[in-house]
Amino acid sequence: MTSTPDLGPAARRMAGLLADVSDSQLAGPTPNDGMPLGALIDHVGGFALAFTWAAAKDFPDGPSQPPSADAARLAPDWRVSVPERLDALAAAWRSPEAWQGMTQAGGVDLPGDQAGFVAMNELVVHGWDVSRAIGRPYETGEEEIEACLAFVGPAVEQSGGQGVPGLFGPAVEVGAEASALDRLIAMTGRDPSWTADRG
Repeated sequence: MTSTPDLGPAARRMAGLLADVSDSQLAGPTPNDGMPLGALIDHVGGFALAFTWAAAKDFPDGPSQPPSADAARLAPDWRVSVPERLDALAAAWRSPEAWQGMTQAGGVDLPGDQAGFVAMNELVVHGWDVSRAIGRPYETGEEEIEACLAFVGPAVEQSGGQGVPGLFGPAVEVGAEASALDRLIAMTGRDPSWTADRG
């Protein structure tokens, strides 16, 4: 993981998906371990803010805490505030200094470059979650998937496929013909064939 990816395309894609979410879908299921869509959107807004602070290494609310995932905490203006946070997240990680030194995210101390790859993976994987929850197509850039696989692959290998607490669940088996995106999704404990009507 020598080059630093641009989080902008994944952040914009997430914002575009959120714009398609109807109020009636907020209580519906997602592939993310049974989490309702409203709770997932709350989590997206929370991690966007947390990882923006991680990039700047500036924590205005005190020590970093894990982002919430609670639909009841979803702000009334989330359709504006969450995309704004996603824009700020992408901008923050365009700074070379964001990828250097140590930082905090979710109450954990970690190297800046690792935090950046966690943020990219959160955007890509949760973007897939949202797309599946609302029945929209999902296309990612090859470089994004490569960056995520370079981060997720070693973590899954170290865990023996049992998952990484706080990041993702036990890996799901997929066939040799699976796409790179499906392999990534399966590594993070999700079934690539998940659909809302089956969820």
